[in-house]
Amino acid sequence: MSAPFDLAETDRLLSTTRAVRKRLDLEREVPREVILDCIRLSQQAPTGTNAQAWRWVVVTDAHKRAELARLYKETADEYLQMSRDNADPDDAQTQRVYDSAFYLADHLHEVPVHVIPCSLGRVPEGAPPAAHASFLGGILPAVWSFQLALRSRGLGSAWTTLHLFREAEAAKLLGIPDDVTQVALLPVAYTKGTDFKLAKRPAPETITHFDSWSA
Repeated sequence: MSAPFDLAETDRLLSTTRAVRKRLDLEREVPREVILDCIRLSQQAPTGTNAQAWRWVVVTDAHKRAELARLYKETADEYLQMSRDNADPDDAQTQRVYDSAFYLADHLHEVPVHVIPCSLGRVPEGAPPAAHASFLGGILPAVWSFQLALRSRGLGSAWTTLHLFREAEAAKLLGIPDDVTQVALLPVAYTKGTDFKLAKRPAPETITHFDSWSA
């Protein structure tokens, strides 16, 4: 039986949807309808108990983007430098990631669209790991679908969470209710070129355990 999709194109989409920072086009406008198309596709993602407790805050206002970028950068500079200091200086790929992360912190206010995916409700304090996994598992497939949809249309994004250290301030800025949880901030823009390549990753055999955990 033949595969129901063009595997070459599907695999290319899945393997080249990178976290895009330096190659975001800061000058090109992103039409609202494109964002809505990608959200429409994300609504087909699986979700526990069919809850679909997803909400999307799309920020295009320049002042609000600047304020979000300020909250982000005030956390990012110290956090990223501390993380970089603990990274292997000879790992070129990781060092490039840090370069691009610092670049995003400096230019986030210029990114034309900030998308904040949210889940209705909050995980109670002291809840067991299963509650956290279930809560995030209810929205993560939808966010990844959104990012894949962006990629297929020539746009890029990156999953960031540093603004969540200032979540309450971001919520106040955007009018997000107290009983709604922000899970990320995705900078969204068209990309400069679409020729993204595979990243260096270990062989799957080295990270996979069948039937039981083994060394």
